[in-house]
Amino acid sequence: MNATLKLAALSLTSAILAIAGYRWIDSSTTFISSEHQQQVALAKYDTAQVIVPEGLNFLYAADVTTPAVVHIKTTYIPETTRAPKNRQEEMFRYFYGDPYGYSDQPREASGSGVIITGEGYIVTNNHVVENATKIQVVLNDKRTFEGKLIGTDPTTDLALIKIEEKGLPFVKYGNSDVVRVGEWVLAVGNPFNLTSTVTAGIISAKTRSINILRDKDNLAIESFLQTDAVVNPGNSGGALVNLKGELIGINTAIASPTGAYAGYSFAVPVSLVKKVIDDLINYGQVQRGLLGIVIQDMTTELAKEKAVEFVQGVYINGVNQGSAADQAGIKIGDIVTEINGITISSTSQLQEVVARYRPGDKLNISYIRKEKEYKTTAVLKNKLGETALVQKDDHSVKAKLGADLQPVVSTELSILELSGGAKVVRLYSGKLKEAGVREGFIITSIDKKPVRSPEDVIKILETTSSGGGVLMEGIYPDGKREYYGIGW
Repeated sequence: MNATLKLAALSLTSAILAIAGYRWIDSSTTFISSEHQQQVALAKYDTAQVIVPEGLNFLYAADVTTPAVVHIKTTYIPETTRAPKNRQEEMFRYFYGDPYGYSDQPREASGSGVIITGEGYIVTNNHVVENATKIQVVLNDKRTFEGKLIGTDPTTDLALIKIEEKGLPFVKYGNSDVVRVGEWVLAVGNPFNLTSTVTAGIISAKTRSINILRDKDNLAIESFLQTDAVVNPGNSGGALVNLKGELIGINTAIASPTGAYAGYSFAVPVSLVKKVIDDLINYGQVQRGLLGIVIQDMTTELAKEKAVEFVQGVYINGVNQGSAADQAGIKIGDIVTEINGITISSTSQLQEVVARYRPGDKLNISYIRKEKEYKTTAVLKNKLGETALVQKDDHSVKAKLGADLQPVVSTELSILELSGGAKVVRLYSGKLKEAGVREGFIITSIDKKPVRSPEDVIKILETTSSGGGVLMEGIYPDGKREYYGIGW
């Protein structure tokens, strides 16, 4: 009995010491459970606003969206891209048809579109209606209308068509800026001619560039929403919507080695869609405001190369003389971090944010220079170097030339032994580019008439009769003289 009592007393003493020791350790050490870690990590999110539909169904979004997504059928005549190599191939084509698929017979294609107003305005992809000789729009209720092309914008792969009908169901615009990676979305369209098809997925990434758009003026904008919702050929031009049934993007492309869905698809964000479509409705063409800069994504490697402190932003590699950025004081080596309150982290994002604005609009820009932050305001210009909106069917001299002209600086005049001239600092679509003129060319005379300033170029060409041609003489900065025949 004594031994038993002693053993019990020893056990009780050990327990008391253990509890006291634990409390002492607990008072000096913080232990955090995995559940508590999750709570801390999620503290910045307002989970009360995150509403998951019962059973994770998407009934509401599908119900409000499918009536406003249309099937677009187009007819077009393909261009004959190659003539027969020889008489034998020509005879083969005559008797057996074209083995290479070149034909002047009409062909058909199809895609999708989204009704955005009750009056029949429909947004789709440019590549859905490009070169179409006939556009047919089939509504969700099977009614068919002839579509009229209002305008296109190849730089964003968007187009606007219209049908003559009122009181149509339409998809409400959402806000792609607040869309978050991981958010549920639906893709609605007509893949493989399977009308009114709905698929679900999440936003996989934002501001994604996949280098599929090509533009002769290098003004293409790629800042796609990336999603894993299934999208296939025929979905192009269809709707990407959130769970509220709001339009957040226009489905445009897929990443695939086969041409069919292989995991990811891409949509033009509605923030850009709204601006482009408003321009096409109100001005007949897209009003692009330009900063006039050459940009590059900021990386650790670039920071080391340029001997600058790494910050998240976009590095300025070049600034066009007389551009909006130049006049705002932005220089090569600056790192843009914010535009109009939006944090900038990639070139694709910067291009998309700027593309939301028109010539004459002001941008508040924050940038880093030599590890110090600065702020400035830039007034955007059009492709002609002016702050005015571009008029449709502009036949002015500057529009026909397709170039920004600047006076030649005194140092260059001295080196090249010139008394004046007009320097081509930026080329767009126009007569100069068609003739083979390159940026940097200094125009010194037109039809033997001396050019001492950009104004001289305008005056001379304004008095040149249309339908003829002019001989343009000049010199490049390396001293090489050139002559160009310009059709006018």
